[in-house]
Amino acid sequence: MKLYETKNIRNIALLGHGGAGKTTLCEAMLFASGKSSRLGRVDNGTTVSDFEPEEIKRKFSIRTSLVPIEWEDYKLNFLDTPGYFDFVGEVQQAMSVADSALIMMRASAGIEVGTEKAWECATEADVPKMLYITEMDAQNIEIEKLLEDCKEKFGTSIAPIQVPWYEQDTLVGYVHVLKMIGRRLEDGKMVTCPIPEHLREEIEPIRTMILEAVAETDEDLMEKYFAEEEMTLEEIETAYKKGVMDKQIVPVLCGSSMSGMGIPVLMDTMISLFPSPDEGLSVLATDEETQETVEVECTSQDKTSLFVFKTLVDPFIGKLSLFKVRTGQLMADASLVHSQSGDVERLAHLYVLSGKEQQEVASLCAGDIGAVSKLKNPSTGDTLSEKGFNKVYESIEFSKGVVKKAIFPSGKGDEEKMSQCLYKLMAEDQTFNIEYNKETHETIISAIGEQQIDIIMSMLKNKFKVEVYLQEPTTPYRETIKGKANVRGKHKKQSGGHGQYGDVVMEFEPSGDLETPFVFEEKVFGGAVPKQYFPAVEKGLEESVQKGVLAGYPVVGLKAILLDGSYHPVDSSEMAFKMATTIAFKEGVTKAKPTLLEPIAHVEITVPENYTGDIMSDMKKRRGRMIGMELKGKKQAIIAEMPLSELYTYATDVRSMTQGRGEVQYEFERYEEAPNDVQNKVIQARA
Repeated sequence: MKLYETKNIRNIALLGHGGAGKTTLCEAMLFASGKSSRLGRVDNGTTVSDFEPEEIKRKFSIRTSLVPIEWEDYKLNFLDTPGYFDFVGEVQQAMSVADSALIMMRASAGIEVGTEKAWECATEADVPKMLYITEMDAQNIEIEKLLEDCKEKFGTSIAPIQVPWYEQDTLVGYVHVLKMIGRRLEDGKMVTCPIPEHLREEIEPIRTMILEAVAETDEDLMEKYFAEEEMTLEEIETAYKKGVMDKQIVPVLCGSSMSGMGIPVLMDTMISLFPSPDEGLSVLATDEETQETVEVECTSQDKTSLFVFKTLVDPFIGKLSLFKVRTGQLMADASLVHSQSGDVERLAHLYVLSGKEQQEVASLCAGDIGAVSKLKNPSTGDTLSEKGFNKVYESIEFSKGVVKKAIFPSGKGDEEKMSQCLYKLMAEDQTFNIEYNKETHETIISAIGEQQIDIIMSMLKNKFKVEVYLQEPTTPYRETIKGKANVRGKHKKQSGGHGQYGDVVMEFEPSGDLETPFVFEEKVFGGAVPKQYFPAVEKGLEESVQKGVLAGYPVVGLKAILLDGSYHPVDSSEMAFKMATTIAFKEGVTKAKPTLLEPIAHVEITVPENYTGDIMSDMKKRRGRMIGMELKGKKQAIIAEMPLSELYTYATDVRSMTQGRGEVQYEFERYEEAPNDVQNKVIQARA
């Protein structure tokens, strides 16, 4: 692959609902450009961008893959992203390096949940957008209704470029409304021809849409529009591009990936309307000397710097780091400083990826996307740069995994192997997280959704040959007391020679501080218990609070006062007093109205307003309490408190209730007393 200058590169994220045809579009463009001699199909597992065994088996994308296409002396770097919500981290990686977004829609399906999410994602990233409606050769397509739906959902920025041309319910071509020319398929080739009369009436409202959108970008054109003066094609095209770059206009194109109709026009339009990396947004970085946030523009004139936006882990070849050259020109064999660690990394070989295919290149210009293997340190979100660049790019803000499961190896002694493989998968997917709970001795994995966890399980088995199984995580309950008890604990043992003697009188009551296991005080008078044994009593308490009397959970909020006791000058020892304290603890806590505390989480559920009733009704079933509501954009954020035990798969349930439109975030807030029925259930389960 030849070296492309920055101005001839376009970095485009392909977004859309799962099954909208993003991967198929990549195949159609590869075929149209001559890079591929046949049209790969998702159903057959023969596509370039879906190459993982899991993707081929499931027939949908689970990773963002890079597909560069050379077209008319330009290089289009397509980032083919997954459409399913569980893989939002892959979309976030792609958007960190994309300069524009192409949002896919199927004509037969219209606007789907994934279309809305793709729109939100591209709007949040503040990049120019384009809508592409595929499957226009399906039966009974109403383009006017589709465009009206888009306008209603996404606003007046929608400005179509093409109108499909049907004859006897068969797609034969389209009208380019911007240029006002017809294009028709004849003998397998698209030819320019006059606009058919029967389409002129249909074109009129769409032409008006374009002129309205164009007029809003320029005051002079606005005056012309209201004065009903004719605008020149050059004026329209110039204003249209300005509108796209300013995010005021969103072009809509249509075609068919399977027949290839409209594909060349789509690529031409992306080249003419989408920004090159040096025309796109500047990115934020931290100046290492001043610690201030600065803007960095994409230019080949600066020192070389690159941003690692994705990591691939292969059991055989190791780590592959995908990066975007943000400044300068990157040469093979370059030595760059890893900004986070200060280590020097040598980039021995540079690659351009096309799916799983690696093509070695000698250099890459600013704005281009490449890959490098066998680096020592870098992980996703890191900066590598030439000495003296002294800036660190802002990392990617990933969504937090909220679906949690406890994971165990099926084979004995496979704990370490399982752990190593999980960390490899975590390096690839930053929304997937692993933590070891010392209290419950469980490895807890968290992910965006259950489908993501299912794929992780499958990859462990098939890619890394590790068999595992899942369970609900053990909820970390706590125990405390509500009453007061005064008890004696005596440990006396005679076994010939020195015996063991320890005797304590203790009072137990609530301390009022549920964050601290226990508070110890001594009020011993007259040396009934010598001071040298006070630490032993405290040590006995420290060990005793690890396991409560109800269900064996740690005890919190306890105040223990040593009041009295007795000792033996020969048989008393630290061990004896520790044992006596343990006896006193068990009896005292049992008498002081012990109770079970459950962890309560602060929860934020963001949903469209029409789903709030369903969410609040479901929340009551989960013993949730609503605290308040606030508007977040066009959605409602419901602020609530809920028992942690109800939240391990709650995000999946919210998605089911809202057709994928709802999101959940939660974090531990505090402990509070569990209802009696919950306590009885937990105690029985732990008996």
